Amino acid sequence: MIGAVADDFTGAAEIGAVGLRHGLRAEVVLLGEPTGCADLVCMDTDSRSCDPTTAARRAAGAALLLRGRGATWIYKKTDSVLRGNVTPEIEGIVKQLGLSGALLVPGNPSLGRTITNGRYFVRGRLIHQTAFAQDPKHPRLSPNVLELIGEPSALPVFVGKSGESLPERGIVIGEAATSEDLYKWAALRNERWLMAGAAEFFDALLEPGTPIPETGPTRGGQLFVCGSASEATTDFVAGQAERGVPVFSLPEKLTGDREFSAQEASALAEAVATALQASARAILHVGLPPVRDVSLAESLALHLVRVAEVVLRRAEVGHVFAEGGATAVALARRMGWERLAVTAELAPGVVTLSVRDGDRRLLTIKPGSYAWPERLVR
Repeated sequence: MIGAVADDFTGAAEIGAVGLRHGLRAEVVLLGEPTGCADLVCMDTDSRSCDPTTAARRAAGAALLLRGRGATWIYKKTDSVLRGNVTPEIEGIVKQLGLSGALLVPGNPSLGRTITNGRYFVRGRLIHQTAFAQDPKHPRLSPNVLELIGEPSALPVFVGKSGESLPERGIVIGEAATSEDLYKWAALRNERWLMAGAAEFFDALLEPGTPIPETGPTRGGQLFVCGSASEATTDFVAGQAERGVPVFSLPEKLTGDREFSAQEASALAEAVATALQASARAILHVGLPPVRDVSLAESLALHLVRVAEVVLRRAEVGHVFAEGGATAVALARRMGWERLAVTAELAPGVVTLSVRDGDRRLLTIKPGSYAWPERLVR
């Protein structure tokens, strides 16, 4: 069994989908322990927004649990643009497992996310000149990867070029501009070093295998829960509305008045549930201008999830599509979905999971900055 530790739900699911592509039965664990039925277990520590000490403890604890459950090796999934507690979590796992260091390759070249000469680029632009600079929680304000990763507490940090050897100890940030660079780094995997980074590096580390077929369609309507304010989300919602898909949003007053009564939430949920009786698809999104206040953004996401939960308990929904990692995990936790099997990869980062413990619904999730694949848009 292979273990993976991720700091959010979408990251864990993305790694699971890569495993599925290689013929591995994969599951995502949000709470508790693995079922013992998977070849790849991806644990979500929900630690991206924690304080560094808590994040390190959670990551180390997850690695220890996976090692105890028989993981032959463990991958640390990080955000591809190095948001969150990247250094503390890596150092926590390295210390817990008694390793020499970590090889961190965060780039996803196929998505245009590359590192060259110690600087991070997104589709050819320096990252601090892109929309990632406006991230409300983790703005990327410098292209220098040594600044993006944060200060280490115990291990020295180096930037390495593909083809270079590893030092005796430390954290090596591997530059990668192409897929070939990823495979050069993957060739250095050994039992003394933690492998860490984004989904494409994990893909390079795996042996070829036969992909597991997709799960068939389920009965019931489709509910999209869109918690992101990204351009991709705005374009998707507008396009679906033009096609006649019912679209619902939170009341505008919530940008200034955070009170959202149970009666108001119930009324909105009832409207969505009624629409799903006549339409195969409905969209529930924040629908408000982007906010800079982090606490307000979190409050809006929670309101959205409250409404979505009521809809799921009232309407016959066979497939839930949730975008934005915080939105997806909050909805899963409210529904009591603790362990989910990875069943399909619709596109890189867009992953379908089946809910265990008797719930027959499917859940498809993606990061807010990713676009829905064309077959869903149509």
